[in-house]
Amino acid sequence: MAVITVGDVDMFYEEAGRGPGLVLVHGSWVDHHEWDQMVPLLAKHFRVVSYDRRGHSKSSLTNHQGSVHEDVEDLLALIRLLRLDPAVVMGNSFGALIALRLAAAHPEVIAAIVGHEPPGLWLLAEDLAYSEVLQGFTTHVGDVAEALKAGNNAQGAELFVDSIALGPGSWERLPPDQRETFVRNAPTFLDELGDPDGLSLDLGKLQGYTGPVLLTQGDQSPPMFASILDRLQLALPNAQRVTWAGAGHVPHLTHPHEYAETVIKYAVQDDAAS
Repeated sequence: MAVITVGDVDMFYEEAGRGPGLVLVHGSWVDHHEWDQMVPLLAKHFRVVSYDRRGHSKSSLTNHQGSVHEDVEDLLALIRLLRLDPAVVMGNSFGALIALRLAAAHPEVIAAIVGHEPPGLWLLAEDLAYSEVLQGFTTHVGDVAEALKAGNNAQGAELFVDSIALGPGSWERLPPDQRETFVRNAPTFLDELGDPDGLSLDLGKLQGYTGPVLLTQGDQSPPMFASILDRLQLALPNAQRVTWAGAGHVPHLTHPHEYAETVIKYAVQDDAAS
């Protein structure tokens, strides 16, 4: 366990294993513990670094409106300061958006990207087939934001998990420590909602990234994620797709062994080829 100063934040991280660098980027509300089941599996092949994004859990807060651009710069600094580059960068959900943005902006520090279901919803904004889905998402997010602004962090976290992220009844099935993490990090979600660039991706810039990308999805996840990945796969010159049967938005929690095996096979082979 360690802390590294990156810009205006002290960022908490953990490190395990030896070998090529692999950085794990968590999604919204959570922290580095999301990867606890996978780290021992990946550390047999990589030098694995997991960290708390700014404002989350043990990393420090800032007193201004945050931006996904800051998250990208944090990840870049972490990779460089820990001498991990070029690193495999693996992100879940919002973490996958951050990883893809870093690949577009600084491909020199990336060996490969593994991204599971990035919520690049604005890629679907002009598709009339998804107008109802986007409206529903906006409504649910509004309910979550209203609860958080009123200081009802637990209610907001439960609404997010059940109506947006994992499906009805999922909140009650989460272990107590995971529910506590969601509640503790609730303000970071309001910060993400205040960022106009938070759920967007520039496909034009992504086309300039020619390195390997593994785009993953679960067959139990909402169909919009497959459509987002369709658009990303078309934009990325060297992208591959994997779909896990029986998995949803958090395969690192529900299918850690299968997920780790896929990543190891993909990333180790790519490293050997390069």
